[in-house]
Amino acid sequence: MLVDSHCHLEYKGLVEDQAAVLDRARAIGVQTFLNISTKQSEWAQVVATAEREPDVFASVGIHPHHADDHQNLTEDELRQATKNPRVIGIGETGLDYYYEHSDRAAQQRLFRLHIAVARDVQLPVIIHTRDAEDDTLAILEDELGKGAFPALIHCFTASAEFGEAVLALGLSISISGIVTFKNAKDLQAVARDVPADRLLVETDSPFLAPVPHRGRPCEPGFVRDTAAFLAELRGESLEQLAVTTTRNFHSLFTKAPRAEAAA
Repeated sequence: MLVDSHCHLEYKGLVEDQAAVLDRARAIGVQTFLNISTKQSEWAQVVATAEREPDVFASVGIHPHHADDHQNLTEDELRQATKNPRVIGIGETGLDYYYEHSDRAAQQRLFRLHIAVARDVQLPVIIHTRDAEDDTLAILEDELGKGAFPALIHCFTASAEFGEAVLALGLSISISGIVTFKNAKDLQAVARDVPADRLLVETDSPFLAPVPHRGRPCEPGFVRDTAAFLAELRGESLEQLAVTTTRNFHSLFTKAPRAEAAA
């Protein structure tokens, strides 16, 4: 039984056939889905899906791409959104200096706002970082100095040095289908050595379909292909990796009941 710790079920490529997408994933052993929001206008839809589907949970947050459009967002608005029982995480948030769709200062302000709320309500921060390792790390170190909060780096593609640094800070790392790509040797080296108790798996669907599904919209069920590749990479069975990553998901996202309790 697997968990897809990061998917976008409301995005084009999944939302048109959402029920069938979920059923296909369930049929191959995916037991829990975390449906991620990227802007405030998505929060109601993401939560509604989680309220309709017992094995789907929601996050609330603002992706760094949309930071410029959310400069009036307040901590109280975000905090209130986390009170829904189906909301188990905050994000995705973080920094993206590759595309720079939003001003860097705006991204940094919102990243810190998400962290402040996470520290208050003790829900995990789901962090996106691309071409922004130094600033991401500096903000994490500064904010952790103000008080602890749970967090993970989703869709990890950063350097080994960054990986070591965030692990030392107590964060978890989530691996996507990128790890299956032929040119992902550096990521494979990092993924091989992530401590077993800090490792999660995800699809980031409908993006980043793993081998052998390249060229297709990614689906939550494809997390099994990523997990199988990762298990072989780490020299363990798929069953053991599934147990470990599912346990880690529930240890981090403590608001989500385990499948047995939710059934």
